[in-house]
Amino acid sequence: MSEASGERGIRSDRSVIIYLSFLGILLATGIDIALPAFDAIEDGLESSSNVSLIVTLYVIGMALGQLIVGPVADRFGRRPAILGGLGLYAVGAIASALAPSFGLLLVARLIWGLGAAAPAGLRSAITRDLYSGDKMARITTIMMAVFLLGPIFVPLLGDFLIRVAPWPVIFWFAAGLAVVGALWCVRFGETLAEENQRPLELRQIWTGVKVVVRTRVTVGHMLANVFLTGAFFIYLGSAQPVFDQVFDRSSQFAVFFALSGVVTVPPLILNNRLIKKYGARRMSMLACAGSASIAVGAVIPTLVLEGRPSFWLWYVWVLFVTGLLTLATPSITALALEPMGALAGTASSLLFFSGFAFGAVLAAIFDRLVNDTVTPFVVGFALYTTIGLAFMWWAGGTAALFSESE
Repeated sequence: MSEASGERGIRSDRSVIIYLSFLGILLATGIDIALPAFDAIEDGLESSSNVSLIVTLYVIGMALGQLIVGPVADRFGRRPAILGGLGLYAVGAIASALAPSFGLLLVARLIWGLGAAAPAGLRSAITRDLYSGDKMARITTIMMAVFLLGPIFVPLLGDFLIRVAPWPVIFWFAAGLAVVGALWCVRFGETLAEENQRPLELRQIWTGVKVVVRTRVTVGHMLANVFLTGAFFIYLGSAQPVFDQVFDRSSQFAVFFALSGVVTVPPLILNNRLIKKYGARRMSMLACAGSASIAVGAVIPTLVLEGRPSFWLWYVWVLFVTGLLTLATPSITALALEPMGALAGTASSLLFFSGFAFGAVLAAIFDRLVNDTVTPFVVGFALYTTIGLAFMWWAGGTAALFSESE
């Protein structure tokens, strides 16, 4: 593998990928490890509230945190921002484990999400510090493949932990991972060059934001990311209720959820090679178009079947539409951040804030309609992937950025 330079000299691509993938697994752990514990948490805290709020508050926290962590990282560096975020992450996880009521658990989850904003948003900024162009897209794609180990194993781990211990153990485990991440962050070092540091002043921050939103390449892919994230959040928020209420397979959810991650890894590895040959924009457009086409093609059959297709037909459909969406995501991030340079921290935070905040709102519109039918799931996914594809097309001139492979 080639090498990337930073504060501590030369880092191998492999070390960068593994470190950033671990940060990604940290943020995913906050969501995925709790999914199999919904019933246990509901019983343990004697709550009649919607237990899916455990995920919602975490996502809201991550979204709000992006507004702070990007400018801070552009001023003081990526390492201090990540260390601060991981400290808050651990506090939120520990508070979640100790929460005596469901209301306090939600407050702790919001704090946890605020801390998770740093590893969530700054992974892309670090990648942009070290790479550019198609090389950045390829590194991000490999990183995504490694990152998917989280959704594969974390739900299974959470399911195992709540079978052998009370539900708070899953949150203690997450706090331990935050400590590992902090130690690794110190060792990895800083990637923001001193000359690229920006003043932490409201005027400077606002100037940076205006540059981001006036750059068509960036804002086009940012808007695409909002709708594509909304589509994926429909899957994330509705999958467990669909397994339970539509197909009566709640006990199999963790296994099938993990399997959906397993089948995506080989295409991601292949996609990395295709990006090198054909470019990031072309491959992201094809992947997104494929997901949107398959999603739209399922709408009428779903309506004809009154929203209750066979489980295997629905599950295979899910594998295709979410898998193709996962292939597009790394390149969309790289395409959005390519023009940003010294503003990578701010742009990365805006990218993740808009995706998580507005994507969660878009998903909630359809998630709340899922009851005993998959129709809202399918219609929402088809609508959002189509709009996302349109924004990618509108972003337009990115073809010039990635027309040549390295």
